[in-house]
Amino acid sequence: MRRRTFFGLCIGAAIVGAAAAALMQQAGRPKQRAFTLQTTEGKLFRSADLAGKPHLVFFGFTHCPDVCPTALFELTALLEAIGPAADRITPLFVSIDPERDTAELLKLYMTAFDPRILALRGDAAQTKAAAEAFSAFYRKVPTASDSYTMEHTAGLFLIRADGRLQGMLDMHEPREAQLQKLRLLAAS
Repeated sequence: MRRRTFFGLCIGAAIVGAAAAALMQQAGRPKQRAFTLQTTEGKLFRSADLAGKPHLVFFGFTHCPDVCPTALFELTALLEAIGPAADRITPLFVSIDPERDTAELLKLYMTAFDPRILALRGDAAQTKAAAEAFSAFYRKVPTASDSYTMEHTAGLFLIRADGRLQGMLDMHEPREAQLQKLRLLAAS
């Protein structure tokens, strides 16, 4: 009986060990953030275009009354503040409002911000896939004026060159913390 118990414990330990090793190996791999969108010039832009490059992603929309333009203005100032290191980061603004955010409107909207910020858009399915790739939230909310607004994740996703999530950039953080996060991202 002891031998059977001992043998059973050994088998159980081997199964638990194998499962733990598989989970640890899986945790070591970056999340696959596959998406395909278009630039304001109508060129395809794929997540594969970012391979080996640190980047940040902000989901928003041009009709946003305050959060989006404020975040993009602040990002513009932060990129300027970190100097040449900013050139190593690919900043993306992904529209979550394919109904209203045409390529022409996005192109015009982005003229107010740092020219390194690349605006991307897609149809409803492409937009949903891009948001899901980053676990970003958005939804359409009707307004009293027979129109709508969009609720969405307001933080910026910071993705290191190796594809791992470095963290989020929150525009409510102290400026020095924001700058440090961007410097770390650029150095990844």
